[in-house]
Amino acid sequence: MQSRALEILVGFFVCLGVAAVFVLTFRVASLDTVGNGDGVYRVSALFQNIGGLKAGAAVSMAGVKIGRVRDIAIDPQSFEARVSMDISRQYSKIPEDSSAKILTAGLLGEQYIGLEPGGMDDYLQDGSEITLTQSALVLENLIGQFLASQGESKDDKLADAIGKLADSLQAKNKAPASAASGATK
Repeated sequence: MQSRALEILVGFFVCLGVAAVFVLTFRVASLDTVGNGDGVYRVSALFQNIGGLKAGAAVSMAGVKIGRVRDIAIDPQSFEARVSMDISRQYSKIPEDSSAKILTAGLLGEQYIGLEPGGMDDYLQDGSEITLTQSALVLENLIGQFLASQGESKDDKLADAIGKLADSLQAKNKAPASAASGATK
């Protein structure tokens, strides 16, 4: 009899462990709106570069999570990334001229979309497109631009130094000639 009670107790803890892993999985994936598809409206935006943005990433406004990225695809006309977002109907009064930026949580954290409200009286609706966008800042591109600008400044300094040297040589060559011509007059 004691063996049967022990088996039931172990089975209970195994089920509890599976449930905890299930809940933890949804929390880590931030899928707390699973099954809530009717309480959202969909908007889209085109970005030149989305960096590491993934489907399921958060959409926030003023630091408050208001939705999530539904899917990402290439637009066949512009060859830009079309990002579809599900926004909670609770936030249905977002101005139509709002802008969308791809931001990074922390220095190397996950990327998400940040919306900045505009000033229009018309609001985003299901199927709207956000036209004011700012692509992700890709760290590799920034480093490349920095290194290129450092190389240009060294070249510019070298060109300036050569130009000054040439000017000073021309000035020295002109000085004796003008002095000599002044002495002969």
